[in-house]
Amino acid sequence: MKILKLKGINRAFSIALITATILSCSDFLEEDNQSSLNPDSFYKTGTHAESALNAVYATTRDVFGGFSGGNSSNWHLLEAVTGQSVNNSSGNPDLNSLASLSYNSNLLHARNIWAGTYKLIANANMVIENVPGIFMPESRKNQILGEAYFLRAWAYFNAVRIWGDIPLITTPVGTGSDNFYPERTDQSVVFDQIVSDLKFSETSGLNETNSNGRVSLAAVKSLMAKVYLTMAGYPLNKTQYYADAATKANEVMNIASLGLFDTYDKLRLETTENTVEHIFGIQYAPDVKANDMVYSFLPQVNITTGGAQGWLTNVPEQNFYDSFEAGDLRKVNREGWFFTDYFLGGSGPLTDLGGEFVFKFFNVENFGTDGVDGNNTGDFLNFSDIRFAEVLLIYAEASNEVSGPTAAAIDAVKMVRDRAGLTTPTTLSKDAFREMVWKERWHELCYERKAWFDMVRLRKAFNSVTGGFDDFVGHTILSSNKALQEKHLLFPIPDLERINNPNLTQNSGYN
Repeated sequence: MKILKLKGINRAFSIALITATILSCSDFLEEDNQSSLNPDSFYKTGTHAESALNAVYATTRDVFGGFSGGNSSNWHLLEAVTGQSVNNSSGNPDLNSLASLSYNSNLLHARNIWAGTYKLIANANMVIENVPGIFMPESRKNQILGEAYFLRAWAYFNAVRIWGDIPLITTPVGTGSDNFYPERTDQSVVFDQIVSDLKFSETSGLNETNSNGRVSLAAVKSLMAKVYLTMAGYPLNKTQYYADAATKANEVMNIASLGLFDTYDKLRLETTENTVEHIFGIQYAPDVKANDMVYSFLPQVNITTGGAQGWLTNVPEQNFYDSFEAGDLRKVNREGWFFTDYFLGGSGPLTDLGGEFVFKFFNVENFGTDGVDGNNTGDFLNFSDIRFAEVLLIYAEASNEVSGPTAAAIDAVKMVRDRAGLTTPTTLSKDAFREMVWKERWHELCYERKAWFDMVRLRKAFNSVTGGFDDFVGHTILSSNKALQEKHLLFPIPDLERINNPNLTQNSGYN
């Protein structure tokens, strides 16, 4: 098969022949590019199957974890527009345009996420196409396929919520393929494919949980609950899926080894990754790749063993910081989500930071803490994507839409609020309970790339001044004092992709 030097979606599918040949070393996260191989010589053994799957996992870091210019990462696409934080760095015009809602179809963040997404899909398609023919133990073969189907579903789920109608490609694509220039597929069809992929994963014999970062049955069921909850909201508005979301969330809640950590500090320890509350995340590890996300949240004060200073691209918006209830432990300095002082050099005298900063992802093992130097080897905290707390809130919201605030729904949100040191009303109406759960999502899951997707599926936005919810269209983003428009429900298709693929159309409201 001839491989051309192409960009965007077509380049992503072409280079799948190379990326799918990444071989495993001592850990499934490690890579060794063997680019001289091709499908005709590669997909022959169980080792080849494992290596091809590893390439899919490796590509998860390309979707949200890559850089989009100075002081900014791809995931800022979903954070800068929420109003939960402000950008005090002037070094990235694209990031500034996101924060001010003035972005266009040249946005680097969107282009990078698109390319990373379709690279992952291409790698997953190669596994799904070729692994069935390999002679190897059937049980492991099915698990490999289940993991690949999950990762493809995860990629499409992110993309369909960002862009709406997108190209749906489920087989490898080469330069001679009929769909080398794919058209956009109606998002309802994309959602159907996502559900189909996850149903396959659910029956593929995956372990119930995994402490090694691989896809587990708990991750599959959790993602299904998220997908069903989204399908029940905008734009599909298929409210019958609330019941399915509640069912899948409840199945996860009944897994004995899962739960909430008793304290928030355990959420940000490398030693607790992929256990208890952490159901699925993008993996980082020594000798593989460090996670640079935390630098978005650090102040420009020397408070780490290595002297690292922050980019100031995610500073808490004051009204959002003030919107947490009185007594909420998530707001307690250096214990919950925020901090206002820390130790000079990571372990020295306590110093005031001059304001509030996000502590939610601060790696004390790497950066240091009171009287204890950090290891300064790199931040290898995973990029959390699904936590047990989110599953509880999915169950509470979906169950309420089906049956009102039942005792089980109240208990689910109560678990989240109990850890925060808050009391939970037990006599709320269906509408009042719904808004309470929404607020919990905004406060419990803040800065985890969840708020924007909630804003879109609900067509609502939390007003941190009034404590209520505004309609999406017309809601003022306080960090920029700009109002959301109808077009902002979707991001623009990157111009570069439309140049490379003449069959791609643009979303309404963008040139």
